[in-house]
Amino acid sequence: MSGNLNARITKTMVALTLIAALVVSLGLMAYFLFIYDWLYPDLDQDAVWRLADTVMVLVLLAFGLLTASGIGWRLARRIVEPLKSVAAAARRIATGDFSARAELPAGSFREAADLLADFNVMAERLERAEAELAYSNSAIAHELRTPLTILRGRLQGLSDGVFDPTPQVYARLITHVDHLSAIVEELRTLALSTAGQLDLMLAPLDLASEADAALNGLEAELTAAGITLTRRFAPARMLADRTRLRQACVAVLENCRRYAPGSSVHVETRAEGGEVVFRCSDTGPGLSADDRARAFDRFWRAEASRGRSLGGSGLGLPIVRAIARAHGGEARILPHHPSGLTVEIRLPQNSRPTGELHD
Repeated sequence: MSGNLNARITKTMVALTLIAALVVSLGLMAYFLFIYDWLYPDLDQDAVWRLADTVMVLVLLAFGLLTASGIGWRLARRIVEPLKSVAAAARRIATGDFSARAELPAGSFREAADLLADFNVMAERLERAEAELAYSNSAIAHELRTPLTILRGRLQGLSDGVFDPTPQVYARLITHVDHLSAIVEELRTLALSTAGQLDLMLAPLDLASEADAALNGLEAELTAAGITLTRRFAPARMLADRTRLRQACVAVLENCRRYAPGSSVHVETRAEGGEVVFRCSDTGPGLSADDRARAFDRFWRAEASRGRSLGGSGLGLPIVRAIARAHGGEARILPHHPSGLTVEIRLPQNSRPTGELHD
């Protein structure tokens, strides 16, 4: 790969000027010192300027310019070829082929290599976004179809007199409506996060208190799932959205309830190096390295049918990461030895969040 383009152009322009001047100078010297006497042996040195002299000077100038132009053409070609590759790939992407990539010609400048690398990264992200959009649309339709079908069947049964309009029937209908509302709200949260418009109502708080409140609210359900709870809440003061933060904690605990029943769950908070940390570890079946890498994908489940039978929408962990990133932090999944996994949320204590702020 060649060096800096600006420096190369400057050096090439200087070289072209010197080459053209050298060709003309050496040509004129050779002409007047050697060729001139051979062409006009009988003329004295004080002879007037002749037409042949003018022709010779023009020939030398033309030769010098052609030499310089040839070198300049090669330089221009090395500059233009990467741009042509980017343009061709951009045209393919514009037609909907998101697999198109620009290829780096041999001997390209560093700036051209950087341009192609950035373009290919952009194209790769567009391809992933297109695939995620197609998958999300299909998953959303699937998630909504089942409760809507049940609702329609129940309402049709009530209308036809098949079901008696008892409080129990209405309670089940309300449960399905609540499930639909929860999915819609989760999708709204993710959409706002993707657009960078997730509203945050910032206030000073202690992450330990919020985690403790979330755990107390779900303690009965976790105990019913056979989960043994331990906790260690160290103070972790920060500036954050109380509702969103508790939502993230609840989503992590709900994930344990659904996918690690009968396990031991340890929840802790602490402050560490300008950050606050929420960790939830379980001794459940855990996930493979590949599954951990995909766990934050929308609608993804390690076992799709199992996840649906347990009531999960596949949106819990993506929402956890969205809330963490809206606060300028991050969420990740770590293996927990000897079995199980750990969900860790790290948030800055004082840095400015990435979402919309409402103090």
